[in-house]
Amino acid sequence: MSAPSTMSFMEIAFGLAEQAAQKGEIPVGAVVVLGGKIIARAHNLVETLKDPTAHAEILALREASHVLNESRLVDCDLYVTLEPCTMCAGAIAHSRVNRLYFGAYDPKGGAVDHGVRFFSQVTCFHRPEVFGGIDEKKCSSVLLHFFSDKR
Repeated sequence: MSAPSTMSFMEIAFGLAEQAAQKGEIPVGAVVVLGGKIIARAHNLVETLKDPTAHAEILALREASHVLNESRLVDCDLYVTLEPCTMCAGAIAHSRVNRLYFGAYDPKGGAVDHGVRFFSQVTCFHRPEVFGGIDEKKCSSVLLHFFSDKR
C-alpha cells in the first residue's frame, strides 16, 4: 500500500474547511501529518468557541502536541487550505513544523507569501519548507462561496 499523497492530505483539509463553512465558520481546515499518517485535524472554530485564536492551524498543532506529548513537532508536516496569518505562522515556527503546505493564497491576511512574510524575517528562528498554491482554485472557491453567501 502506498503512502497518501500531498493531494490526499489537502483533500482531507478541504473537507474540514467545508465542515467549518457548514457551521458558519470561515472555511479553513488543517491536518498535521507524521510519517505519512494524520495525527491531528481541525477546522476554524473562532465563532463556535468565541476564541480569536481558534484557527484551524492552532487547533491542529495543539492536538498534534497532545497526541505526541511534545511541544515540538519537528518531524511533522502541516497541510492547511489557506495561507496562514501572522499568529498561525508564529505558532508554526514555535512548534518547529518541518513542512508547511497551503492551498489558497491570502493577499489580505496571509503572512507567509504576503504581508509580513513571517518566515523571511531575521527574527524568525525556525523556517519550515513552504509549498503554497496546493489545489489553490478549489481551496479559494470554498472561501469565495462562503463570503459571497454572507453578502
